[in-house]
Amino acid sequence: MLMFVCKQGQPIRLKGFDMNHPATHAQGKPQAIARIRRQYPYNNVVMIGDGITDQEAVEATGGADIFICYGGVVERQNVASRSDWFVRSYDDLMRCLKRYKVAMVGSGAWACAAVRMVAQSTAEAAQSPASCFEPEVTMWVHEEKHSGRNLTEYINEHHENPVYLPGASLGENLIANNDLIETVRGADLIIFCAPHQFMHGICKQLAAAKVVNRGAKAISLTKGMRVRAEGPQLISQMVSRILGIDCSVLMGANIAGDIAREELSEAVIAYTSRDAGVLWQQLFQRPYFAINLLADVPGAEMCGTLKNIVAVGAGMGDGLGIGPNSKASILRQGLSEMRQFCKYISPSVRDDTFFESCGVADVIASCYGGRNRRVAEAWCQRRMAGDQLVSFDDLEKEMLNGQKLQGVLTSDEVQEILEARGWELNFPLFTTINRIIHGEVPPDMILRC
Repeated sequence: MLMFVCKQGQPIRLKGFDMNHPATHAQGKPQAIARIRRQYPYNNVVMIGDGITDQEAVEATGGADIFICYGGVVERQNVASRSDWFVRSYDDLMRCLKRYKVAMVGSGAWACAAVRMVAQSTAEAAQSPASCFEPEVTMWVHEEKHSGRNLTEYINEHHENPVYLPGASLGENLIANNDLIETVRGADLIIFCAPHQFMHGICKQLAAAKVVNRGAKAISLTKGMRVRAEGPQLISQMVSRILGIDCSVLMGANIAGDIAREELSEAVIAYTSRDAGVLWQQLFQRPYFAINLLADVPGAEMCGTLKNIVAVGAGMGDGLGIGPNSKASILRQGLSEMRQFCKYISPSVRDDTFFESCGVADVIASCYGGRNRRVAEAWCQRRMAGDQLVSFDDLEKEMLNGQKLQGVLTSDEVQEILEARGWELNFPLFTTINRIIHGEVPPDMILRC
């Protein structure tokens, strides 16, 4: 007895054999199937056998979904003719199982920490003949030079990104490619982890090249949104609309360096299709990286976006030298405005989402350890010391080694929405942070908003 997730009758993923349900007599088979259904409600059940009672276990009410007739020992024509699939060997069965090809779009610190986990999972899965993943993972790298060499060449030789995640082995099964189209070509599972301001162009380029498989699935690790005249568009919505594929999101308290050191971390995968969520969970979950599944894509994604604004505010507070009580007030007000903004934009957002890793946990991690906090602290200190010309752009180049600062851009995008809809007074912290960024009010206004 084994279980697959199936699509249009074709077995695409072996879930596993279950040896805990005896089926040594005819009535044992329907009972075993019923127990398996209760234990795995989202999987289809496949019966493999060569006898009439095996066939009857499929045809009975509540029976298995697919019957594979095995003719490797005894071939019974009357049973084979009624089967969904006929095989003569176990190897035939394994060869027909689809394996997913995985591609990563992005090569910054978080992208490398994430693809490192993915490469570990696919390498381990390759040891099983029933693996559902191709062992090789491709990663698109925006080409640049490192020590006189192309960064892609260095990564492929040393299995490390020395620019954005130095010292972390990405795995020998990770292949870097500077060609976006070739990286994604033929991929079944596409992970997006590029700065959000570049995502629209990336999706348009992929759509024009027509390289995305029709049945492919995507997941976004990108934190941000696109502002349009008709309203904000989340990155997952952009991917789905432009590429025509399902897009889940992975969000949480995920500082890249901590995860690369395999420190205990967690995240949520929010999905529209639970089957897709379970598949992504298989790919990302590691002994040091726990995944919870959540049926709230807009809530999880907006939390991951808005927390960057709160982190900028927390960094400003740190630059002023405030104590823990004052900083806690900024975090509390920030989380409250995050929830309110999410509800205004998408009333279906669930309250319990804010208690997941993508909510309060991500706010805490970002406001104490993220790059938005760190740059905002330095900016505020320089301003308070009299340097009125220092800009966030300057500090991004000086401090982030080529990485992008998301909080300032996100603040501008959210402020555009607040002003367009007349919501500024309802979001005093978000509005004050944006005005401080643009020099309209002094930094200490963060304590009086």
